[in-house]
Amino acid sequence: MRGPHNIWRLIRTGATFKRAGAMRVVLEALDAPRSIRITAQIIGWPVQWLGLKGDPSQPPILRALTALGPAYIKFGQLLSTRPDIVGVELATDLRILQDALPAFDLDIAKAEVESELGIEIDEMFSSFSEPVAAASLAQVHKAVVRETGLTVAVKVLRPGIERAFRKDVDAFFLAASIIEAIAPFSRRLRPKAVIEHFADIVDGELDLRMEASAADEFAANTKDDEGFRVPALVWELSSRRVLTTEWVDGVPLGDVDAVLAIGSDPTEFATRILQTFLRHALRDGYFHADMHQGNLMRGPDGDLIALDFGIMGRIDTYTRKVYAEILMGFLKRDYTRVAEAHFEAGYVPADQDIAAFAQALRSVGEPIFDYDASQVSMARLFVHLFDVTERFGMETRTELILLQRTMFVVEGVTRTFDPNLNMWDTSGPVIEKYIVDSLGPKAIARDLAATIKVLARFGPRLPALAEAALINLNEPSKPTRGNGLHVVWAICGIALGIAATLLFVG
Repeated sequence: MRGPHNIWRLIRTGATFKRAGAMRVVLEALDAPRSIRITAQIIGWPVQWLGLKGDPSQPPILRALTALGPAYIKFGQLLSTRPDIVGVELATDLRILQDALPAFDLDIAKAEVESELGIEIDEMFSSFSEPVAAASLAQVHKAVVRETGLTVAVKVLRPGIERAFRKDVDAFFLAASIIEAIAPFSRRLRPKAVIEHFADIVDGELDLRMEASAADEFAANTKDDEGFRVPALVWELSSRRVLTTEWVDGVPLGDVDAVLAIGSDPTEFATRILQTFLRHALRDGYFHADMHQGNLMRGPDGDLIALDFGIMGRIDTYTRKVYAEILMGFLKRDYTRVAEAHFEAGYVPADQDIAAFAQALRSVGEPIFDYDASQVSMARLFVHLFDVTERFGMETRTELILLQRTMFVVEGVTRTFDPNLNMWDTSGPVIEKYIVDSLGPKAIARDLAATIKVLARFGPRLPALAEAALINLNEPSKPTRGNGLHVVWAICGIALGIAATLLFVG
């Protein structure tokens, strides 16, 4: 579908942004050169009448995105997770796009459920409510299963949303290609890679079986976490376009007064929110990446309840260890070690000056120590951090940006309950426990044992590998598929590794 017909979509998009006053906001957020800004304004002025009017009462960027429809709203939501691209201020504004669309008709929703699940609504449910929430992709209904009496939340995709999204995503790819071609300053931000990331997320969210799987995995990881809860999946009432979970009652965290009115200790609750997020990210490598107030509730029993698992973050074991070392280095104000961890992981090009990078990191870390959250501007801190990454040629790493952005959002949530909470003091115990569990002697022994299990699979082949290696060494002129000496060294390394492990464990 990518082709010339997308040019009209881009013209309409640009005209709408110009008409809503959002074009200037976006170009400023991207720090576009003055020549680009002037050119865009000149080109946009005569065609702005082709754009959609939108709601004049909304801020410019929200007015443009909501006028253009679900795909643009969803893209705005994604960009709210990427302050490295659009800036912290605009990323914060874009968070308002949650639940920004009107609901579709109840009868249409019922028809979708019946078609997807192969059931009759009245036979399966004793009640099925009007929409209780509506977002860019889907809306949610409260229902009661007739046979069991279980109250459930039924999420239903918008009719035709898949085709509408794919059309607009094609236009996004064309726009990204044009931006990279005419605006070299944008290439570091990798516009096409951002659109690829967006398309992958949307593809996952347009199949609610993937969200169900994410929620189920998250629930399994956190089932023993005291004070935290994930609604249980109802698999038999879920499909590609319908997702059903148990209904959970609670107070949304956006209503701070109501949360505090039911007996929550603000400092304890704020601490639990932050430590819960860090525990999931470091311990499990799988975390809720959209932990804003609309996706969190305080249950009647005091539990922190998470909702909506369309955007989840995943980081591998090695990256978690690196990230933990970086955080611990910051906690100890050991900026040289933080810099070394970045270089060891390959996050910073090897030709950069490690001492200069450590000095730059000090300029990021020192302003936030010995001050509570009310005295530190996390927005300015993130702007400075992104300036440092650009100066030292660090490429955007999606998994780390998502982790950092979520931590930024979580910090904002905790601040609403306790403005004086020190993020670093609160994070320390979780990070230190992870360091001990993953980098201490027991962890080393555990990792070596896992390595031995993998190497043991090659045990029966070792004699043949050794023989082949020796033959290769004796016949250097004979063509081989590899260097025999390498194989010999590999076998010796395996043997030494096993021996060292047995001595260490013993």
